[in-house]
Amino acid sequence: MAKYHVYGIGAALVDTEIEVTDGDLQQLHVEKGLMTLVDEVRHGHLVDHLHHHLIASRRASGGSAANSIIAVSSFGGKAFYSCKVADDDNGRFYLNDLAEAGVGFHQNGEQVEGITGKCLVLITPDAERSMNTFLGVSETVSIDNLNTEAITQSEYLYMEGYLVTSDTGRAAAIRAREVAEQHGVKTVLSLSDPGMVTFFKTGLEEMMGDRVDILFCNEAEALGWTNSDTLENAAEQLKNSASTFAITLGSDGALVFDGDNLHRIQPHPVTAVDTNGAGDMFAGAFLYAITHGYSYEAAGNFASLAAANVVSQFGPRLNAEQYPEILQSLVSAL
Repeated sequence: MAKYHVYGIGAALVDTEIEVTDGDLQQLHVEKGLMTLVDEVRHGHLVDHLHHHLIASRRASGGSAANSIIAVSSFGGKAFYSCKVADDDNGRFYLNDLAEAGVGFHQNGEQVEGITGKCLVLITPDAERSMNTFLGVSETVSIDNLNTEAITQSEYLYMEGYLVTSDTGRAAAIRAREVAEQHGVKTVLSLSDPGMVTFFKTGLEEMMGDRVDILFCNEAEALGWTNSDTLENAAEQLKNSASTFAITLGSDGALVFDGDNLHRIQPHPVTAVDTNGAGDMFAGAFLYAITHGYSYEAAGNFASLAAANVVSQFGPRLNAEQYPEILQSLVSAL
């Protein structure tokens, strides 16, 4: 039996969420709905301009793959995360937060000189999130930050598509995939953002290799990746890239392919206030379910419910008491 259900690799970011208007985005020249990489000066300028918009949310370790890995652990799974933080207050907080979430991490070499990555998440009234990310030392996450022993002791390797923007991060993901494939560990890739597909497709293909076992994406990413005009065609073309996949469709639910059949996952209607972390929660909940013996269809329904709960409140995480409540829906599916 594997020691870990899921091993993840990705960015280590400390998030700040701010409620804004579409006018604010236009004034600040922020692209709506996308993740944009910024330098520290630009990040500081945005925070200073919008400091009066700060919403009351506690600091939490973030990053796309980290959100998914923490979800796996919070539902009761065993998870490990590789990342890179600086020897500063945010870095120490980040690793402590992972530990409190029950996530294992490499004990040597995470904290270095520099600045821990941070992400400014701008939330508009339609619940859309626009992210401005200063990667800090996370930009230099590398093969040195991998724990190959932990990879070989895992059922699944989860790679965050955002790693493609960093030469060393992309190389680390490729090496992690190669180790996983050599030891029979299943591979998972999230496309992460439409911008990654548009501008870094070749790099994502290198991370993917011949194909991955599971691909996570949203509709825009699926259409862009396959150069398709319809969701149906995109779903058919994705079979060339992954043995199985899940396409999240926002308020329309999701499409899940289990290798044989395509399942339409119904949405759970909620009033969305913040879509930040919805896809991350979907992936984390889905991976928890399939590593605990549930079918892809059951995993999709469970993940859809978990994501719906996330978008109905601020922040990419559920409250502690929500995890066991949502887990009951999965248990009852048996």
